[in-house]
Amino acid sequence: MTRAALGRLLPWFFPAATAFAVLHFFGTPDRQIALYAVYFLAAVVVPGTLVFRALLGSRGNWPEDLGLGAATGLPVLLGGWALAAATGAQQLLIGWPLLVIGVFALVPRLRRHWRISEPDPLPIVWSWAVAAVLTLVALWGVSVFETNPLPPATGVIYQDLYYHLALVHEMTRTMPFQVPQLAGDELRYHYLSDADIATGSMITGIPPVNVLLRLWILPVTATAVVTFAAVGRTAAGRWQAGAIAAALGFAGHALTLGSPTGPVNGGLPVSLVSPSQTYAMPLIGLFTLAALEALRGRSLRWAWALLPVLALICAGAKSSVLPPLAAGVGLAGVVLFWRRRRIPWPAVGLLGAIVFGILLGQRLFAGGGASTLAVQPLQALHWVKPYNTTLGRNDGLGLGGFLLPGMERASVAGWLFILGLVGWWALMQAPRLIGLLLPPAGPEGAVDRTDPGRWLLGGIIVAGAGGLWTFAHPSLSQGYFYTGVVPAAATLTAWALADRVRNWWIALAGAMAGAAWQLFAPTFGAPARPSVAGWAWALAAPVLTTAAVMVVAMLIAVAVWRSRAVRALPVLLIAAVAGGSVANAAYQIGGSAVTVPPKRTTVTPTTITAAEMRAALWLDEHAGAEDLVATNVHCSPMGSPVRCDARGFWVAGLGGRRAFIESWGYADEAVAAHGRDGLTYTRQPAPDRGRFELNERVFRDGASADVARLRDEYGVRWLFADKRAGAVSPNLAVVAELRHSGGPVSVYELTR
Repeated sequence: MTRAALGRLLPWFFPAATAFAVLHFFGTPDRQIALYAVYFLAAVVVPGTLVFRALLGSRGNWPEDLGLGAATGLPVLLGGWALAAATGAQQLLIGWPLLVIGVFALVPRLRRHWRISEPDPLPIVWSWAVAAVLTLVALWGVSVFETNPLPPATGVIYQDLYYHLALVHEMTRTMPFQVPQLAGDELRYHYLSDADIATGSMITGIPPVNVLLRLWILPVTATAVVTFAAVGRTAAGRWQAGAIAAALGFAGHALTLGSPTGPVNGGLPVSLVSPSQTYAMPLIGLFTLAALEALRGRSLRWAWALLPVLALICAGAKSSVLPPLAAGVGLAGVVLFWRRRRIPWPAVGLLGAIVFGILLGQRLFAGGGASTLAVQPLQALHWVKPYNTTLGRNDGLGLGGFLLPGMERASVAGWLFILGLVGWWALMQAPRLIGLLLPPAGPEGAVDRTDPGRWLLGGIIVAGAGGLWTFAHPSLSQGYFYTGVVPAAATLTAWALADRVRNWWIALAGAMAGAAWQLFAPTFGAPARPSVAGWAWALAAPVLTTAAVMVVAMLIAVAVWRSRAVRALPVLLIAAVAGGSVANAAYQIGGSAVTVPPKRTTVTPTTITAAEMRAALWLDEHAGAEDLVATNVHCSPMGSPVRCDARGFWVAGLGGRRAFIESWGYADEAVAAHGRDGLTYTRQPAPDRGRFELNERVFRDGASADVARLRDEYGVRWLFADKRAGAVSPNLAVVAELRHSGGPVSVYELTR
């Protein structure tokens, strides 16, 4: 290998080494780290790169080809999983990527895709910039992993992770799928991220919990980073825009500028607690890239056949990512029709693929509780402290009516405050929204209104923000409309900056100034007594201070450099908000990396003890793959049967088996009943009262007739009894065989 080749590989060593160090520090076995890396390269990256090149051609450089190849490899591998799950041939799944690789090795016409026939390498600066973003992503893993210990360990793991872990186990089974926490109920959920995690576990043999909690998220996020770096370069035609888009999209937060609170949905577009959102990012990035190329007139060739499938997979990953994309494509198509006075067939084809994905995805994946998403403008303010401690303090669940109760009662002054909150949100989201106000333009400021790429990205952003502020959901799930468009918004900002720059040193100076102000701006506290006036000042003061500093700086610059300073103002402004965004994220990530909290040992009602986790893991190891488990664990915190928060998903998650009736907080019936009797959907009663009462009697009374009915009529094979969750009858040891005991848990096997 030549010295030049080694120099091009060197930047990528740092994120890889950082990721390994972070995973190792948080207890991931080194062998599993190495094995998963080999799996991801051999089963995802290599087959995906070959398919990507066959469909869309090489980008002329290895980093983008491999990143976009990994994004393509995710749906390619999912195709193998779907075949295995439909036929029960999961043991042959390891052969699927080998089959794809074999086709490209044996078919003469396909062998050319193993190499780059027309090299067009990117500058080494691009590699260092994107590698720096990936290193920050790897460090972000500290904040992700520190609050979610690897079992068995006494601690609190966010309940959604247990829910997804149970789905991962379900994805290792044969179709049709069931709700693992409520055996017998049809599973209707966007579970394809869980299928991807399950595939990695089945091929490598690594336990699903280690794949979900540690190994999966960093490579998928890295794939999204490089994918949107390619989208940025394609949109702007400049490599700098790609690097900036990657940084703003995946290593940038909204601004705070010293405010006492942050804006809703101000963080990253990826999250460990939402695998579906994370998995959707590289997929929607790949579709956005194809849309850009098609709208600009490039032939997609055989890639057109992939787009409906890709849209369906996006719907099965996270349904909220497709509507904004449809809006962007629709807007670009309207503009093309208006200017050219002919039907823009590429836009029609793209919309057809997206609509196909939405409609079929709705049929295959959407649950009965999906109707909980309702039209209620500005309901997102329900989660904003300045509102919910003032005008909305008596809103309760905020049910009924076109607006929240506090808004319906608001005076003119109250409405000025409400609109001010939305305006403040937009200001803090400037790193994602400024491209709408200062769109891509040449160094002289001339805006090209004919480029459909600008309208595509702009439509995506407006639709995403519109979804956040138009719809309502009891858990703020409408926020995913906006979170999902953050990388596209970052791309438009990066494009706007790269288009306007004459001198990159000026942009760098603006970015450094914005970063410094974000980090060192004077901070303002929340009002001691929440009030509209108090919060209005607490939020306005940082904005006014920032504006004053900007005006003074601009006046000085104009006085010294005159017309040159005036021309540079848009560049300085965009660069400053971009620098502030990355600085805010870097500060948060860096703070987590150097302040790892001590391990939790205190047992609280929400804590799951190491002994309880060991019992569930014992069940996973010893129970048959299709065995059914009954448990008295339903609530979180445990032992609270009155108005139970039915999200105690850890028995099905760690135990890896379907439960007769474990927790129903996310069941279709519960979500659809949100607000009934003044209760949230997570506190609704069990959907099937008869089954639930039988289950409770078994653990409370241990009557042989009830146990026999559970075994013979419903097919239950195991009883997982936890004394922390409720009373456990000593008679269970008489009517069932005790197989495991540890801490408060006893595991019984029902034999005939």
